[in-house]
Amino acid sequence: MASRTYAVATSSPMPILPPGLEKRGPGREVERGMNGNGDARFDVLGIGNAIVDVLAQVTEDFLARHGLVKGAMRLIDEVEAHDLYQALGPTIEVSGGSAANTIAGVASFGARAAFIGKVRDDELGEIFAHDIRSVGVHFETPPATEGPTTARCLVLVTPDGERTMNTWLGASQNLSPDDVDEDLVKDSRITYLEGYLFDPPHAKKAFRKAARVAREAGRKVALTLSDSFCVDRHREDFLELIRNQVDILFANEAEIRALYQVSNFNDAMHAVQEDCPLAVLTRSAAGSVIVEGGDDVHVIEAFPVRKVVDATGAGDLFAAGFLAGHTQGRPVAECARMGALAAGEIIQQMGARAIRPFHEVARENGF
Repeated sequence: MASRTYAVATSSPMPILPPGLEKRGPGREVERGMNGNGDARFDVLGIGNAIVDVLAQVTEDFLARHGLVKGAMRLIDEVEAHDLYQALGPTIEVSGGSAANTIAGVASFGARAAFIGKVRDDELGEIFAHDIRSVGVHFETPPATEGPTTARCLVLVTPDGERTMNTWLGASQNLSPDDVDEDLVKDSRITYLEGYLFDPPHAKKAFRKAARVAREAGRKVALTLSDSFCVDRHREDFLELIRNQVDILFANEAEIRALYQVSNFNDAMHAVQEDCPLAVLTRSAAGSVIVEGGDDVHVIEAFPVRKVVDATGAGDLFAAGFLAGHTQGRPVAECARMGALAAGEIIQQMGARAIRPFHEVARENGF
Protein backbone atom coordinates (compact mmCIF):
# COMPACT_ATOMS: atom_id res chain seq x y z
CA MET A 1 0.00 0.00 0.00
CA ALA A 2 1.61 3.21 -1.16
CA SER A 3 1.28 6.82 -0.17
CA ARG A 4 2.14 10.00 -1.96
CA THR A 5 2.90 13.33 -0.34
CA TYR A 6 2.89 16.61 -2.20
CA ALA A 7 2.45 20.32 -1.62
CA VAL A 8 -0.79 21.93 -2.69
CA ALA A 9 -0.67 25.37 -4.25
CA THR A 10 -2.68 28.05 -2.49
CA SER A 11 -3.92 31.39 -3.73
CA SER A 12 -1.84 33.24 -1.15
CA PRO A 13 1.48 32.35 0.47
CA MET A 14 1.33 30.47 3.77
CA PRO A 15 2.77 32.51 6.65
CA ILE A 16 5.96 31.27 8.26
CA LEU A 17 5.17 30.36 11.86
CA PRO A 18 7.49 29.84 14.82
CA PRO A 19 8.72 26.26 15.32
CA GLY A 20 6.08 24.02 16.94
CA LEU A 21 3.11 26.09 15.75
CA GLU A 22 0.67 25.64 12.91
CA LYS A 23 -2.13 27.72 11.47
CA ARG A 24 -5.59 26.84 12.71
CA GLY A 25 -8.27 28.82 10.94
CA PRO A 26 -8.14 32.57 10.38
CA GLY A 27 -5.81 34.26 12.82
CA ARG A 28 -5.37 31.24 15.11
CA GLU A 29 -2.36 29.12 15.87
CA VAL A 30 -1.93 25.99 17.98
CA GLU A 31 0.90 23.74 19.03
CA ARG A 32 1.64 20.77 16.81
CA GLY A 33 1.34 17.27 18.21
CA MET A 34 -0.74 16.09 21.14
CA ASN A 35 -1.56 19.23 23.11
CA GLY A 36 -1.71 19.12 26.88
CA ASN A 37 -1.49 15.35 27.16
CA GLY A 38 -0.24 15.30 30.74
CA ASP A 39 -0.93 11.92 32.27
CA ALA A 40 -4.26 11.34 30.53
CA ARG A 41 -6.14 8.29 31.71
CA PHE A 42 -7.60 7.67 28.24
CA ASP A 43 -6.28 8.10 24.73
CA VAL A 44 -9.66 8.61 23.03
CA LEU A 45 -13.11 9.39 24.43
CA GLY A 46 -16.02 8.98 22.05
CA ILE A 47 -19.37 10.71 22.44
CA GLY A 48 -22.23 9.54 20.25
CA ASN A 49 -25.43 7.61 19.82
CA ALA A 50 -25.54 4.37 21.85
CA ILE A 51 -27.21 1.99 19.41
CA VAL A 52 -27.54 -1.78 19.23
CA ASP A 53 -26.93 -2.99 15.68
CA VAL A 54 -29.20 -5.81 14.56
CA LEU A 55 -27.54 -7.33 11.51
CA ALA A 56 -29.31 -9.60 9.06
CA GLN A 57 -28.50 -10.95 5.62
CA VAL A 58 -31.34 -10.26 3.18
CA THR A 59 -32.03 -10.52 -0.53
CA GLU A 60 -32.64 -7.69 -2.99
CA ASP A 61 -36.22 -8.97 -3.17
CA PHE A 62 -36.65 -8.47 0.61
CA LEU A 63 -35.72 -4.81 0.23
CA ALA A 64 -38.15 -4.38 -2.66
CA ARG A 65 -41.02 -6.06 -0.78
CA HIS A 66 -40.58 -3.67 2.14
CA GLY A 67 -40.12 -0.56 0.01
CA LEU A 68 -36.52 -0.04 1.16
CA VAL A 69 -33.92 1.83 -0.88
CA LYS A 70 -30.72 -0.19 -1.06
CA GLY A 71 -27.77 1.51 0.61
CA ALA A 72 -29.87 4.19 2.31
CA MET A 73 -29.97 5.11 5.99
CA ARG A 74 -33.35 6.21 7.28
CA LEU A 75 -34.89 6.95 10.65
CA ILE A 76 -37.89 4.88 11.70
CA ASP A 77 -40.21 4.87 14.69
CA GLU A 78 -40.41 2.18 17.36
CA VAL A 79 -43.43 0.45 15.78
CA GLU A 80 -41.75 0.07 12.39
CA ALA A 81 -38.55 -1.09 14.08
CA HIS A 82 -40.53 -3.88 15.76
CA ASP A 83 -42.41 -4.89 12.59
CA LEU A 84 -39.30 -4.96 10.41
CA TYR A 85 -37.43 -6.98 13.02
CA GLN A 86 -40.21 -9.57 13.02
CA ALA A 87 -39.85 -9.99 9.25
CA LEU A 88 -36.13 -10.81 9.44
CA GLY A 89 -34.51 -14.21 9.61
CA PRO A 90 -31.55 -14.95 11.93
CA THR A 91 -29.87 -11.83 13.30
CA ILE A 92 -26.66 -10.81 15.05
CA GLU A 93 -27.05 -8.24 17.82
CA VAL A 94 -24.06 -6.19 18.89
CA SER A 95 -23.55 -2.76 20.38
CA GLY A 96 -23.06 -0.21 17.65
CA GLY A 97 -23.43 3.41 16.71
CA SER A 98 -20.86 5.27 14.65
CA ALA A 99 -18.67 6.71 17.41
CA ALA A 100 -19.10 3.59 19.56
CA ASN A 101 -17.80 1.46 16.67
CA THR A 102 -14.81 3.76 16.35
CA ILE A 103 -14.06 3.63 20.07
CA ALA A 104 -14.33 -0.18 20.15
CA GLY A 105 -11.84 -0.22 17.27
CA VAL A 106 -9.49 2.12 19.13
CA ALA A 107 -9.54 -0.29 22.07
CA SER A 108 -8.90 -3.22 19.73
CA PHE A 109 -5.70 -1.49 18.62
CA GLY A 110 -4.61 -1.49 22.27
CA ALA A 111 -5.31 2.16 23.03
CA ARG A 112 -7.14 3.32 26.16
CA ALA A 113 -10.71 4.13 25.22
CA ALA A 114 -13.89 5.49 26.81
CA PHE A 115 -17.41 6.23 25.59
CA ILE A 116 -20.34 8.44 26.59
CA GLY A 117 -23.80 7.58 25.22
CA LYS A 118 -27.36 7.09 26.47
CA VAL A 119 -29.26 3.80 26.73
CA ARG A 120 -32.44 2.79 28.57
CA ASP A 121 -32.46 0.30 31.45
CA ASP A 122 -33.80 -2.48 29.21
CA GLU A 123 -32.50 -5.64 27.53
CA LEU A 124 -30.89 -3.88 24.58
CA GLY A 125 -29.36 -1.33 26.94
CA GLU A 126 -27.74 -4.18 28.84
CA ILE A 127 -26.48 -5.68 25.57
CA PHE A 128 -24.93 -2.38 24.57
CA ALA A 129 -23.18 -1.87 27.91
CA HIS A 130 -21.94 -5.46 28.12
CA ASP A 131 -20.59 -5.51 24.56
CA ILE A 132 -18.71 -2.24 24.70
CA ARG A 133 -17.21 -2.99 28.11
CA SER A 134 -16.22 -6.49 26.99
CA VAL A 135 -13.83 -5.04 24.40
CA GLY A 136 -12.09 -2.91 27.02
CA VAL A 137 -13.98 0.38 26.67
CA HIS A 138 -14.78 2.41 29.80
CA PHE A 139 -18.55 3.07 29.75
CA GLU A 140 -20.35 4.47 32.79
CA THR A 141 -23.11 6.73 31.43
CA PRO A 142 -26.16 6.16 33.69
CA PRO A 143 -29.04 4.49 31.78
CA ALA A 144 -32.39 6.25 31.53
CA THR A 145 -35.08 4.84 33.80
CA GLU A 146 -37.99 6.18 31.76
CA GLY A 147 -38.75 7.37 28.26
CA PRO A 148 -37.88 5.73 24.91
CA THR A 149 -36.28 2.30 24.69
CA THR A 150 -32.65 1.75 23.75
CA ALA A 151 -31.81 2.73 20.17
CA ARG A 152 -31.40 0.06 17.54
CA CYS A 153 -30.31 -0.02 13.92
CA LEU A 154 -31.58 -2.79 11.68
CA VAL A 155 -28.68 -3.32 9.28
CA LEU A 156 -29.85 -5.29 6.25
CA VAL A 157 -26.91 -6.69 4.27
CA THR A 158 -27.37 -7.84 0.69
CA PRO A 159 -25.11 -10.47 -0.97
CA ASP A 160 -22.84 -7.75 -2.45
CA GLY A 161 -22.02 -6.46 1.06
CA GLU A 162 -24.07 -3.27 0.74
CA ARG A 163 -25.98 -2.31 3.87
CA THR A 164 -29.38 -0.67 4.20
CA MET A 165 -29.85 0.87 7.64
CA ASN A 166 -33.11 1.50 9.44
CA THR A 167 -32.57 3.32 12.73
CA TRP A 168 -34.76 3.93 15.77
CA LEU A 169 -32.79 6.47 17.82
CA GLY A 170 -34.77 5.93 21.00
CA ALA A 171 -33.01 6.75 24.26
CA SER A 172 -29.79 7.84 22.52
CA GLN A 173 -31.44 11.14 21.57
CA ASN A 174 -31.86 12.02 25.23
CA LEU A 175 -28.17 12.42 26.00
CA SER A 176 -27.92 15.67 27.95
CA PRO A 177 -25.13 17.97 29.13
CA ASP A 178 -25.45 16.36 32.57
CA ASP A 179 -24.31 13.06 31.02
CA VAL A 180 -21.01 14.62 29.92
CA ASP A 181 -18.52 13.80 32.67
CA GLU A 182 -16.19 16.81 32.64
CA ASP A 183 -13.43 14.96 34.47
CA LEU A 184 -13.58 12.19 31.88
CA VAL A 185 -13.25 14.71 29.04
CA LYS A 186 -10.33 16.43 30.76
CA ASP A 187 -8.68 13.05 31.29
CA SER A 188 -8.83 12.05 27.60
CA ARG A 189 -6.21 13.05 25.04
CA ILE A 190 -8.76 13.25 22.21
CA THR A 191 -12.53 13.68 22.45
CA TYR A 192 -14.16 12.24 19.33
CA LEU A 193 -17.62 13.63 18.50
CA GLU A 194 -20.25 11.99 16.29
CA GLY A 195 -22.01 14.36 13.90
CA TYR A 196 -25.30 12.46 14.15
CA LEU A 197 -25.54 13.69 17.74
CA PHE A 198 -26.16 17.21 16.46
CA ASP A 199 -29.80 16.46 15.66
CA PRO A 200 -31.49 16.35 19.12
CA PRO A 201 -31.31 19.73 20.96
CA HIS A 202 -30.21 18.35 24.34
CA ALA A 203 -27.59 16.16 22.68
CA LYS A 204 -26.28 19.15 20.73
CA LYS A 205 -25.76 20.99 24.00
CA ALA A 206 -23.91 17.97 25.38
CA PHE A 207 -21.79 17.93 22.22
CA ARG A 208 -20.84 21.60 22.59
CA LYS A 209 -20.12 21.21 26.30
CA ALA A 210 -17.70 18.35 25.61
CA ALA A 211 -15.88 20.35 22.94
CA ARG A 212 -15.57 23.35 25.22
CA VAL A 213 -14.29 21.35 28.19
CA ALA A 214 -11.76 19.52 26.02
CA ARG A 215 -10.42 22.73 24.50
CA GLU A 216 -10.19 24.47 27.88
CA ALA A 217 -8.24 21.49 29.22
CA GLY A 218 -5.77 21.69 26.32
CA ARG A 219 -6.99 18.44 24.81
CA LYS A 220 -7.78 17.71 21.19
CA VAL A 221 -11.23 17.58 19.62
CA ALA A 222 -12.05 15.34 16.67
CA LEU A 223 -15.31 15.45 14.73
CA THR A 224 -16.85 13.04 12.23
CA LEU A 225 -19.48 14.56 9.94
CA SER A 226 -21.35 11.22 9.89
CA ASP A 227 -23.67 11.72 6.91
CA SER A 228 -24.16 14.18 4.04
CA PHE A 229 -27.82 14.73 5.01
CA CYS A 230 -26.68 15.48 8.55
CA VAL A 231 -24.27 18.03 7.06
CA ASP A 232 -27.11 19.65 5.10
CA ARG A 233 -29.12 20.05 8.29
CA HIS A 234 -26.29 21.59 10.34
CA ARG A 235 -23.84 23.09 7.83
CA GLU A 236 -23.34 26.48 9.47
CA ASP A 237 -23.05 25.03 12.98
CA PHE A 238 -20.55 22.45 11.76
CA LEU A 239 -18.45 25.08 10.00
CA GLU A 240 -18.39 27.28 13.08
CA LEU A 241 -17.32 24.33 15.23
CA ILE A 242 -14.66 23.18 12.76
CA ARG A 243 -13.15 26.64 12.43
CA ASN A 244 -12.97 27.26 16.16
CA GLN A 245 -12.81 24.04 18.14
CA VAL A 246 -11.96 21.04 15.95
CA ASP A 247 -8.39 19.74 15.62
CA ILE A 248 -9.12 16.65 13.49
CA LEU A 249 -11.98 16.38 11.00
CA PHE A 250 -13.19 13.06 9.54
CA ALA A 251 -15.43 13.03 6.47
CA ASN A 252 -16.08 10.94 3.40
CA GLU A 253 -16.17 12.43 -0.08
CA ALA A 254 -19.93 13.06 -0.12
CA GLU A 255 -19.85 14.70 3.31
CA ILE A 256 -16.97 17.08 2.61
CA ARG A 257 -18.52 18.14 -0.70
CA ALA A 258 -21.84 18.72 1.07
CA LEU A 259 -20.13 20.78 3.77
CA TYR A 260 -18.71 23.24 1.23
CA GLN A 261 -21.55 22.85 -1.29
CA VAL A 262 -19.27 21.97 -4.17
CA SER A 263 -19.50 19.16 -6.72
CA ASN A 264 -15.76 18.59 -7.05
CA PHE A 265 -13.70 16.79 -4.40
CA ASN A 266 -10.59 18.91 -5.06
CA ASP A 267 -12.56 22.11 -4.42
CA ALA A 268 -13.76 20.71 -1.09
CA MET A 269 -10.23 19.63 -0.21
CA HIS A 270 -8.85 23.12 -0.85
CA ALA A 271 -11.67 24.67 1.21
CA VAL A 272 -11.08 22.50 4.26
CA GLN A 273 -7.39 23.43 4.20
CA GLU A 274 -8.37 26.89 5.36
CA ASP A 275 -10.61 25.69 8.19
CA CYS A 276 -9.00 22.76 10.00
CA PRO A 277 -5.38 21.80 10.79
CA LEU A 278 -5.94 18.10 10.02
CA ALA A 279 -8.66 16.73 7.73
CA VAL A 280 -9.01 13.00 7.11
CA LEU A 281 -11.06 12.44 3.96
CA THR A 282 -12.03 8.92 2.91
CA ARG A 283 -12.97 7.93 -0.64
CA SER A 284 -14.01 4.26 -0.37
CA ALA A 285 -12.10 2.11 -2.89
CA ALA A 286 -10.11 5.18 -3.99
CA GLY A 287 -8.43 5.31 -0.58
CA SER A 288 -8.09 8.45 1.49
CA VAL A 289 -6.65 11.95 1.37
CA ILE A 290 -5.13 13.53 4.47
CA VAL A 291 -4.80 17.32 4.50
CA GLU A 292 -2.27 18.35 7.13
CA GLY A 293 -1.19 21.78 8.30
CA GLY A 294 -2.81 23.63 5.44
CA ASP A 295 -0.41 22.73 2.63
CA ASP A 296 0.62 19.06 2.93
CA VAL A 297 -1.58 16.43 1.32
CA HIS A 298 -1.08 12.66 1.66
CA VAL A 299 -2.85 10.27 -0.71
CA ILE A 300 -3.25 6.79 0.76
CA GLU A 301 -4.42 3.72 -1.16
CA ALA A 302 -7.21 1.51 0.12
CA PHE A 303 -6.15 -1.77 1.70
CA PRO A 304 -6.68 -4.73 -0.67
CA VAL A 305 -9.50 -7.10 0.26
CA ARG A 306 -10.49 -10.53 -1.03
CA LYS A 307 -14.26 -10.10 -0.78
CA VAL A 308 -16.53 -7.44 0.65
CA VAL A 309 -18.92 -9.18 3.05
CA ASP A 310 -20.43 -6.21 4.89
CA ALA A 311 -19.46 -2.56 4.44
CA THR A 312 -20.98 -1.59 7.82
CA GLY A 313 -18.61 0.57 9.80
CA ALA A 314 -15.81 0.91 7.24
CA GLY A 315 -15.53 4.65 7.87
CA ASP A 316 -15.88 4.21 11.61
CA LEU A 317 -13.02 1.73 11.72
CA PHE A 318 -10.86 3.87 9.45
CA ALA A 319 -11.20 6.59 12.09
CA ALA A 320 -10.30 4.04 14.78
CA GLY A 321 -7.04 3.09 13.10
CA PHE A 322 -6.15 6.70 12.41
CA LEU A 323 -6.83 7.83 15.98
CA ALA A 324 -4.96 4.88 17.47
CA GLY A 325 -1.93 5.74 15.37
CA HIS A 326 -2.23 9.44 16.14
CA THR A 327 -2.21 8.89 19.89
CA GLN A 328 0.97 6.86 19.41
CA GLY A 329 2.61 9.85 17.75
CA ARG A 330 2.87 8.25 14.30
CA PRO A 331 3.11 10.38 11.12
CA VAL A 332 -0.30 11.10 9.63
CA ALA A 333 0.35 9.03 6.50
CA GLU A 334 1.08 6.02 8.70
CA CYS A 335 -2.04 6.74 10.76
CA ALA A 336 -4.07 6.70 7.54
CA ARG A 337 -2.55 3.37 6.52
CA MET A 338 -3.60 1.98 9.91
CA GLY A 339 -7.09 3.31 9.19
CA ALA A 340 -7.10 1.68 5.76
CA LEU A 341 -6.00 -1.60 7.32
CA ALA A 342 -8.83 -1.53 9.87
CA ALA A 343 -11.43 -0.58 7.25
CA GLY A 344 -10.22 -3.30 4.88
CA GLU A 345 -10.30 -5.88 7.65
CA ILE A 346 -13.77 -5.00 8.90
CA ILE A 347 -15.55 -5.14 5.53
CA GLN A 348 -14.50 -8.78 5.12
CA GLN A 349 -16.72 -9.86 8.04
CA MET A 350 -20.26 -9.31 9.29
CA GLY A 351 -20.61 -6.40 11.69
CA ALA A 352 -18.46 -3.45 12.71
CA ARG A 353 -16.64 -5.04 15.66
CA ALA A 354 -13.31 -6.74 15.05
CA ILE A 355 -13.30 -10.52 15.26
CA ARG A 356 -9.50 -10.53 15.49
CA PRO A 357 -7.86 -7.86 17.68
CA PHE A 358 -6.59 -5.04 15.49
CA HIS A 359 -3.31 -4.87 17.40
CA GLU A 360 -2.54 -8.38 16.12
CA VAL A 361 -3.58 -7.52 12.55
CA ALA A 362 -1.50 -4.35 12.70
CA ARG A 363 1.57 -6.21 13.95
CA GLU A 364 1.23 -8.77 11.15
CA ASN A 365 1.16 -5.92 8.64
CA GLY A 366 4.25 -4.15 9.92
CA PHE A 367 2.77 -1.57 12.30
